Amino acid sequence: MTIRQRLRFKIIRLLNYEFWPYYIFYFPMLFYGLYLALRAKSLCYFSTTNPCMKYGGIMGESKYKILKKINPKWIPITLLIKKGLSFKEVVSILKGSKLSYPLIAKPDIGERGIGVEMIDDEKSLEKYFEQIQDDFIIQEFIGYENEIGVFYYRFPDKEKGNISSIVQKGFLYVTGDGTRTLEQLITNELRAFSNLDYFKKKYSSRLGCIPEKGEKILLEPIGNHNRGTTFLNGERLINNKLIDQFDEIAKSITGFYYGRFDLKVKSIEDLYEGKNLKIMELNGVSSEPAHVYDPNYKLLKAYRDIAFQMKVIYRISEKNHRLGFKRDSFFQLLKDARHHLSESRKKRAAIQS
Repeated sequence: MTIRQRLRFKIIRLLNYEFWPYYIFYFPMLFYGLYLALRAKSLCYFSTTNPCMKYGGIMGESKYKILKKINPKWIPITLLIKKGLSFKEVVSILKGSKLSYPLIAKPDIGERGIGVEMIDDEKSLEKYFEQIQDDFIIQEFIGYENEIGVFYYRFPDKEKGNISSIVQKGFLYVTGDGTRTLEQLITNELRAFSNLDYFKKKYSSRLGCIPEKGEKILLEPIGNHNRGTTFLNGERLINNKLIDQFDEIAKSITGFYYGRFDLKVKSIEDLYEGKNLKIMELNGVSSEPAHVYDPNYKLLKAYRDIAFQMKVIYRISEKNHRLGFKRDSFFQLLKDARHHLSESRKKRAAIQS
């Protein structure tokens, strides 16, 4: 990559907020969050939003425990691998299940796609096992083309909920032109720019190959924005039939009122029927209305939508608090947050090594 091209990519990423670090993007919203905390007379007011999740789901929640609260017909086969097991024991557990390669492996406690990997065979599973330093999940790989995030909320005193956001995910591909190598194609892809070392390491044995003209190569099967996935606004998909479908899913989860379902579905038609649909994760108050990262979305509109979501959290938490749910200690949250951030750094370092 030339200096000129590198500078061009950096300018593009600087001018487009979807590429900003999350702490910069969310900084202006901190003040609105403080205002809501003052209204609630609690810095930890959000902890009563989802009584079934630790701190309402803002951090440190076991993905496995959350999935187990959902009707099994809507979740993929998922195994929890506890820290301390030998690799031989992991293989034995896997053989005793109905799972087969490829698989998805991810930390049981984690965020922003860190440590989520496609596992193609036993050798790559062993490599992942050696890197991970904590409990992790092995999950059935769902090959459906449509990966979607559905943002759902319901007020505790209401029977019917709402869907405020849908994001459709466009996976990161490069297309061959018959002349450039795979390394050159990756280097010239804007969405691969921030993870060049990762992709070059991942495709080290193929970097010198020249893909045929028109050949599409999937660089990243994990649908995370930090891994190059394009997030597209799918709010046109929202209608009463979809809300009814997610009312059925969400109301079966005792103590859940607000969050994003990350799922795969065979077709959009199936999404409305609740069939050929598998929920990969359910996130609580830390969930983002990810449609705001659509490349065509405007910054002020994004902040407006995020402010709306924050107000919904406040209103739900207040209603649950009046119903008798106690707010968590903010000082305990800070203590746990320091530990969580420390563990996250360790995981990131181990996985990237």
